[in-house]
Amino acid sequence: MHIGFAGVGRMGTHMVRRFLEAGHTVTAYDLYLTADTAPAGLVDLGMTITTTPADLAAAEVSFSMLPDAAATEEVLFGAHGIATAGATEHLHVVMGTVGPTAVREFAERAAGSGTTVVDAPVSGSVSLAETGQITTMVGCDDSQFAYLTPILEAVTRAQFHTGPAGTASVAKLAVNSVLAALNQAVAEALILGESAGLAPSALYEVLGSSAVAAPYVGYKKEHFLDPAAAGVAFPLSLLHKDVGLGLALARDHALELPQATTVGDVLDRALESGLGAKDMAAVLEFLTPSDSKG
Repeated sequence: MHIGFAGVGRMGTHMVRRFLEAGHTVTAYDLYLTADTAPAGLVDLGMTITTTPADLAAAEVSFSMLPDAAATEEVLFGAHGIATAGATEHLHVVMGTVGPTAVREFAERAAGSGTTVVDAPVSGSVSLAETGQITTMVGCDDSQFAYLTPILEAVTRAQFHTGPAGTASVAKLAVNSVLAALNQAVAEALILGESAGLAPSALYEVLGSSAVAAPYVGYKKEHFLDPAAAGVAFPLSLLHKDVGLGLALARDHALELPQATTVGDVLDRALESGLGAKDMAAVLEFLTPSDSKG
C-alpha cells in the first residue's frame, strides 16, 4: 500500500521504518526533511521524500505525527496541504496529540474536499514505537476502522476503536492526564524517600514491584535515576501541551479536576524554569529542593 506520512520525528521515524519493513511504500514529508537529513536507513528502505504535503494526497492513506494543531492544520489546509490538493478520495489519520476540538474542526473543514479526516493518537514511549509495541486509539466509523486496523498493526501492538472522529483524542488526553500524574507521583516519592535517607535506586526497586508498578514505572527507571544517560524520550514541553489540552477540555465541560489542575500547575512552573526540552521525568529535577541539588 502507498502511505503518506507527515512528521518524521522521534515517534514518526520508527513508524515510517516499520511501515517500510512491512512492505508498504512510504512518501514522507517534514519541514526540514531531505535526503541528507533523513533518519538513517529510511531512504535505503525505500522511503520517498517530498517537499510538499500535497503530494501525500496521492497515497491511499496518509498519517501525520506532528506536535500540535497548528502544524497539523498547515499540513492539511496550507497552500500546499493534503486537503487543499483536492484528491478524489483520500483518508488522513491525525496521530499527533492535537485535541478533540481540533480534530473535529479539521474533519468538518475537510468535508467536501475529497479528504476525510479521522484520528488515531498513540500511547507509549519512543522505545516502544521502535519495537511496534505502542497502542493506538482510533476515532472513525466502523468501516474505516476495519480498513485501518491491518495498516496500523504494522506500527502498533493494539488498536482500540473509541467511536467517531475526535473520540480517540479524548481518550489520549485522559490517558496522558493519568500519565502526567504518575510521572509527578514517582518524582515526589523519590524526593520523599531520599530526604529521609532512602537511596533512590532502592526505592525504585520497591516501586517496580509494588501495587503502583505500572509499565511506565518500569520503562522510565533510567530517566528518573540517570537522566543524563537516558536522554529525552518525551519532552516535558509536550506533556505540558497535552495536560493543557486536557484541562481546556475539562473547562469546556465545566469539570473540576483537582489532580490534573495541580499537575498542570507544576508543569507550568517547570516549563517556565527552562526544563521544557528535557524529558518529562525532569519534573523530579524541578521539585527537588534547591539545597538537595548538586
